[in-house]
Amino acid sequence: MTVPALSIRDMLVTFSGFRALDEVSLDIAAGESFGIVGESGSGKSTLLRAVAGLNRFDSGTLTVNGRSFTGHKRDHEFYRTVQMVFQDPYGSLHPRQTVDRLLLEPLAIHGFADTETRIARALDEVGLGSGFRFRFSHQLSGGQRQRIAVARALIVEPKVLLLDEPTSALDASIQAEILNLLEQARRDRGLTFVMVSHDLAVISHMCERLAVMKTGKVVEALDVAQLRSREFSTDYTRQLLTASEGFVREA
Repeated sequence: MTVPALSIRDMLVTFSGFRALDEVSLDIAAGESFGIVGESGSGKSTLLRAVAGLNRFDSGTLTVNGRSFTGHKRDHEFYRTVQMVFQDPYGSLHPRQTVDRLLLEPLAIHGFADTETRIARALDEVGLGSGFRFRFSHQLSGGQRQRIAVARALIVEPKVLLLDEPTSALDASIQAEILNLLEQARRDRGLTFVMVSHDLAVISHMCERLAVMKTGKVVEALDVAQLRSREFSTDYTRQLLTASEGFVREA
């Protein structure tokens, strides 16, 4: 039996007694691009943050490539394996560090050699040249900042990438560029994606399967083909579909 890249079992997260995640269970295969959708407050970002160790989970289990974790403690190997790209490219980069410093820091933490080569390759992979290397984040556009955020996540050669609405803060014209960049990286590197979004158009474009969340629970799991053919079982999924304008894209 193949071991999932990511397995979540009965994960519970509470804030002052409120169940932000209510015993969520998911299995995500290696190399899969898996989507999590739901309205604001449904628990989708809380789930991603709990996996990443940014939020503690009260009970349940998290298994990454066969290794189990509890609470919020993560070790060095975990952060080599799992990286996260955040929604806000303006808030996720240190304003007083150059791009060079932003990319050098994770390499130093994880003990990588050949830093010059790796930084140049990372910038090239996200479509930015060496001319961006010594700029500060305030000298970059939103799309360029998100490219740097992607490069910073990829530079330590992870296996799992957690994507928390990675394009929602960007102009529509830039969103497609970032999504195509991410998809190319997934194919080239054999990455596993877990992508949170409120936009079913993005999920149908990027993912093979998805989970629909409401009030901290998974209310439905389906593949994208079922979504496109409207083969879903809950009214909530139907409402999300109706609210997401233009979710159908030409193949």
